[in-house]
Amino acid sequence: QLQLVESGGGLVPPGGSLKLSCIASGAVMNYHAVGWFRQAPGKEREGVSCISHSDEATYYADSVKGRFTISRDNARNRVYLQMSDLKPEDTGIYYCAADRFFVSLKEAIRGKPVNLDAWGQGTLVNVSS
Repeated sequence: QLQLVESGGGLVPPGGSLKLSCIASGAVMNYHAVGWFRQAPGKEREGVSCISHSDEATYYADSVKGRFTISRDNARNRVYLQMSDLKPEDTGIYYCAADRFFVSLKEAIRGKPVNLDAWGQGTLVNVSS
């Protein structure tokens, strides 16, 4: 069973950068598409970005397009989210999630009610001066 653990969160000033990692264990990560979601205090969870199994396709929410970059290293069972030009509204708990189907993950990122195969526990990102 695929298990996911996020790391890399922390406190960063507005305009700063941060790189999150999602590390998989228990199954081969390249059988799964992987995505990032976030939940701000008092708000619903929202999709951020996702990447297909072999890095051939990516998708970004409009709110992060041009500022965030998702990538993966299947040899190391890792997916990354490089975040730049961070804004206070980027604050929240960031979760990675995986699914065997990229189309399912993309629909979840878009806000559709989709049950994904695995979720991590989250890492906190706080953008504040």
